[in-house]
Amino acid sequence: MWTIIQIIWRPVLEILILTVGIYYLLVFLRGLRGTRGWAVITGFVALLLMLALVTSILDLRVLRLLLGTFSTFFVVAGLVIFQPELRRLLAELGNQAYLDNPSGERENIEVIIETVERLADVRIGALIAIEQSIQIEDLVESGIRVNCVATPEMLETIFFPNNAIHDGGVIIRGDHILKAACIFPLSQNPGLERSMGTRHRAAIGLSEQSDAIVLVVSEESGSISYAYKGHLERKVSVEVLRAFLTSILVKQRENRQRVDWLRQTLVRIRDNVAAQTKKGGF
Repeated sequence: MWTIIQIIWRPVLEILILTVGIYYLLVFLRGLRGTRGWAVITGFVALLLMLALVTSILDLRVLRLLLGTFSTFFVVAGLVIFQPELRRLLAELGNQAYLDNPSGERENIEVIIETVERLADVRIGALIAIEQSIQIEDLVESGIRVNCVATPEMLETIFFPNNAIHDGGVIIRGDHILKAACIFPLSQNPGLERSMGTRHRAAIGLSEQSDAIVLVVSEESGSISYAYKGHLERKVSVEVLRAFLTSILVKQRENRQRVDWLRQTLVRIRDNVAAQTKKGGF
């Protein structure tokens, strides 16, 4: 029996590794959809496929040799081009944070909703980053540590125009305001509208480098927008914002908890089988 287990475990392990690799590759590609990275990768892959097809049909041996020689260069070029996206993906792998209390997260969402609704009504500009698995303190410049419970009243006070720390962004971690007056990195995407303001560019920039959800309230129009993984949704209603925050902060994390529970169950089953096998003398 032990010989059978030894024969089986290697293919099973290889299948599991390939499954995980393919899964995160699909997650990475899905995160690129709609961004300039998606246009670059589709164009790059299409060009390589076309060259490979032409060299194969016409038997262009020199060109085929060059393609094989520069394959390493293509890989390095891909790493350089997609460095922000890869860094975000690796950070997500290294910081798997799960909420133990989804109901508490729903309360945090209502605090955010009430805050942006109040600020939008009086046209007070705001920039709020909701931190998830990736800690974003290292991605922002300056900032004043606040470390207090997040309430609509406190957030309104921070963004009030006559306040000394109203200019800049706020980082929210869980149910606490971590920092205020932060300078978020601006997006370098050349495809953005030139008329887009600094707050919206900063929201996109931070969302490109992390998995944070960044909310923007425009002081000119009072409209509400949010940026997530490099995508910006402008002039959304409170209901749309609530549904989006719930889908990301509550439902996705509940699904992650189920996956984590399943993984722990499989590990326990594996350990029990190994113990029984050892006990049986196989």
